[in-house]
Amino acid sequence: QLQASGGGLVQAGGSLRLSCVASGGTFNTYSVGWFRQAPGKDREFVAAIRRATGSRFHADSVKGRFTISRDNAKNTMYLQMNSLNPEDTAVYYCAASKRNWVQSMLTNTDGYDYWGQGTLVTVSS
Repeated sequence: QLQASGGGLVQAGGSLRLSCVASGGTFNTYSVGWFRQAPGKDREFVAAIRRATGSRFHADSVKGRFTISRDNAKNTMYLQMNSLNPEDTAVYYCAASKRNWVQSMLTNTDGYDYWGQGTLVTVSS
């Protein structure tokens, strides 16, 4: 089970940190990721950490502004979001995968087995 939190209303240029706590599994054996879904749009990849290598990768649209991280001791993953703009407004979802996917699969919603409930981020101009 995944529980996301940390969303809210922020002005353009501001920052937020999302958290996602995992329960009921061995968190350090999962690859983890963040996705987002804006109104009327498909859910899109934001960032992920591949379990097998520890490598982190981000969508081009957030590269240099967002950073994914994890703390296995706390069973928690994070998404630090800086320099937010109105186009970042969306419901953000955390996800976990128990399979040893390659990087490309972790940018796809089909690559994940577990999903959090989502947390809303609204960026005002």
